[in-house]
Amino acid sequence: MLLTGITLGAAVGAILGLTGAGGGILAVPALMIGMGYSLADARPISLIAVGVAALLGCADGWRRGLVRYRAALWIALAGALCAPLGIWFAQRLPQRLSGALFGLLMVYMALRMASQGLGKTAVSSPDADDRDCHCRMNTGTGRLRWTRRCARWLFAVGAAAGLLTGMFGVGGGFVIVPSLRRVSNVGMHSGVATSLMVIATVSAVSSAEMFAGGTGMAAQGWWFVGAAAAGTLAGRRLSTRIAPRPLQCVFAGVMLLAAGMLMFKLFPEYLR
Repeated sequence: MLLTGITLGAAVGAILGLTGAGGGILAVPALMIGMGYSLADARPISLIAVGVAALLGCADGWRRGLVRYRAALWIALAGALCAPLGIWFAQRLPQRLSGALFGLLMVYMALRMASQGLGKTAVSSPDADDRDCHCRMNTGTGRLRWTRRCARWLFAVGAAAGLLTGMFGVGGGFVIVPSLRRVSNVGMHSGVATSLMVIATVSAVSSAEMFAGGTGMAAQGWWFVGAAAAGTLAGRRLSTRIAPRPLQCVFAGVMLLAAGMLMFKLFPEYLR
């Protein structure tokens, strides 16, 4: 069981480091399917593992000048405000219903990322139409051009990420990366690094909320956390050597597989 936890943690961390997303959305089914945890027990382990791993990945992205820190802080603020609401919902939803909603969300986001990766022109490319791109980069400074419309859309991205973080124990990167690329023309690698900063911040706030409410974590969970941190560092080293489009498609495929496995875990009597 310990070796399984270390292996799964390293894999989750590597995916988080490569994509800036997926660490949390894959950590929950990995803990449930691979280690036999319930959704309630998997949630705090996932949050801490993803938060620590994202912090390490963010530090690496900051060193490379890829983090759009103002956007990250604004998104994180929205996420931190909405995460307690997600926790409130999680405590009142039946586990099967909560897990099913999570699985459906995984499928939706996987299809969105696959369509972006397979598309001839990325939705958030530098040549994207102004009507579709709410936040545009200043080519001279490399920073986002802040407008009220841009601030509203980024806040909405953060609110959705925070709500899902509280409900499912994920860092929200699977929402942040595709959404950030949808509302802005930020590049894939910069979007990943910015997402990691948001994930680290929101996960820290959500973890504090959970533990303040009396949530505990088994000793084996800390091995999962350590392995995820190590996997993230390895993933960040590989990220600059892989083109963004194949990365999106591979991640989408892994998410679909994880969603199917999670549904089988929750509803075995209907899927046999």
